[in-house]
Amino acid sequence: MPEAASAHALRSRIGDSEFDRDTAVTRREPGVYDIDLSAGWTIISAVNGGYLLAVLGRALADALPHPDPFTISAHYLTASRPGPAVVRTDVVRTGRTLSTGQASLFQYDDEGHEVERIRVLASYGDLDGLPDDVRTTATPPEIPPIDQCFGASDSPDGAPVPGSSAIADRLMLRLDPGTLGWALGAPSGRGEMRAWFGLADGRDADPLSLLLAVDALPPTAFELGLSGWVPTVELTVHVRARPAPGPLRIAITTRNLAGGFLEEDAEVWDSADRLVAQSRQLARVRLG
Repeated sequence: MPEAASAHALRSRIGDSEFDRDTAVTRREPGVYDIDLSAGWTIISAVNGGYLLAVLGRALADALPHPDPFTISAHYLTASRPGPAVVRTDVVRTGRTLSTGQASLFQYDDEGHEVERIRVLASYGDLDGLPDDVRTTATPPEIPPIDQCFGASDSPDGAPVPGSSAIADRLMLRLDPGTLGWALGAPSGRGEMRAWFGLADGRDADPLSLLLAVDALPPTAFELGLSGWVPTVELTVHVRARPAPGPLRIAITTRNLAGGFLEEDAEVWDSADRLVAQSRQLARVRLG
């Protein structure tokens, strides 16, 4: 049975899924939240940046009067680890249609010093209150059907696709074979990655899980012939609409790698062919 079909057979609901449990924050006092970062969302030993953004996004949704992230910009200062963390939020401004806040996530290092891991600034609103008018030249990515795309268990030797890790078990990720040259030792050099995306337990996407989706695919650096960890320096996400039920399609491109840094531009499309999220991130790459 394809991964997508099995996921839908075991469908979890929004609010009652592993993603919801692992991003849940506990309010200690106004503006201060506790969380235990799950090891299930790691890549090698580092916690995935999209998962972290969803954690901070959930805390801000509680702290601000509006429910949905419209735009959120994150600077990743130090690598986060699984385990206890504290999120501190500040309300910058509240208005009728938008409210703005900032948040930081802190952990303790090996010497017992508190270290800031990530800092975000975000504006929130109500996606359900937006007008239906859409004028765009953007078009959904052309990706083969899910059953013609490849997941982590489809490599020729039966081992996971190189670079996969704990987070792969929590995702329904089916990669376009046209962007899989890196896994076969023949990267295309085009800096593109496309995939079908969902959560492995079948939970439908919502605005918070879109913050995970934009950072869940293998790095485009792999198709440029590079390997190894590609840590995010800065990531900005624009959530444009509440996604329709069903798997998402994600397309990511890199047009410029210079000085050991590259940008990744992502588009996320839902099952109704709507562009529901966009992002840009700056990431470091290991050269040589």
